[in-house]
Amino acid sequence: MRAAVLHEIGQDKLEVLDDVEAMGFGPGKVKIRVRATGLCHSDVSAMNGVLPQPAPFIPGHEGAGEIADVGDGVSGISQGDRVLVCWLPACGTCPACKRGQSQLCLAGFMNAGTPNFKRPSGDVFGFAGTGTFTEEVVVDAGCAVPIPDDVPFDIAALIGCGVTTGLGAAINTAKVEAGSSVAVIGCGGVGISAIQGARLKGAAQIIAVDPVASRREAALRFGATEAVAPDALGDAKQRVTAGEGFDYVFEVVGKSATARTAYETTRRGGTLVIVGAGAMDDNLQLNMFELFFDEKKILPSMYGGGDVLQSYERAIALWRAGRIDLESMITHRVPLSEINEALDQMRTGVALRTCIEI
Repeated sequence: MRAAVLHEIGQDKLEVLDDVEAMGFGPGKVKIRVRATGLCHSDVSAMNGVLPQPAPFIPGHEGAGEIADVGDGVSGISQGDRVLVCWLPACGTCPACKRGQSQLCLAGFMNAGTPNFKRPSGDVFGFAGTGTFTEEVVVDAGCAVPIPDDVPFDIAALIGCGVTTGLGAAINTAKVEAGSSVAVIGCGGVGISAIQGARLKGAAQIIAVDPVASRREAALRFGATEAVAPDALGDAKQRVTAGEGFDYVFEVVGKSATARTAYETTRRGGTLVIVGAGAMDDNLQLNMFELFFDEKKILPSMYGGGDVLQSYERAIALWRAGRIDLESMITHRVPLSEINEALDQMRTGVALRTCIEI
């Protein structure tokens, strides 16, 4: 079957090969025929080594498709069912799950170190234990979440990561209050979803911050009240908040420099939400006095900061009701054979989300 493979960490191009085989099928597993998958910035971060991932590997974790086969012991899902891929399934039994913090369950991460593909030359890993830049993937049954028939595969794929992450950051983690002021730094798919979440919660001012003009223009269509380049953020802070700072600031880039700017843009007693996934050696510096004196809340948000299954259902309900716009987030579509074009679209910032149609 065909799949897009990164041979070594640090390479910036994927090779689409036709000699890849999904492996690991058996009890407790399902095989998914992938129909659509989104390109998320985390895929690029794994390719360049910012996020740890063994290689060679197949990127992709934001996918949807149909169940091709079901292993022994799997219940509640059947061949032919339409599903989205959950890259961080909850085990339901660990301490985090029992505390109601299933987004912190580590069971799914254990799959990342086990190859689930192979080629004649050897084993191949799937990113985050999945790997959806391929025609078929074998995953734990918990990674396959049934979706209603009226949800298209491309919409379901977005809900599988970017939409859930961004909406959840605003709704679950920050709990944005009506009438508040918000700044969102980084307006790709996740940032746009955070903007939509802040709008749903009734934020009065939502300032979108991004260096790419087309993304700033898009942010206005999705609910931002103003969109500025990074060098104009200080002016926006002065105009919108009289210099005090925003009630909520979302960092959706994953860099310490941006997080530091976000901290300084948050008002005293306000809330900084860290959504971007950054490198382990990129350290954010804060001094002990400012932490005490400013009383700013710093809230990391992992996969939307809440139960992902409930978050999926909420996103579908909001989409059906017309309260969030998911179709317009897909600005580009390419076949798997043109996956490197999708990478270029992300790196240059021209795409909010590129859907790879398989």
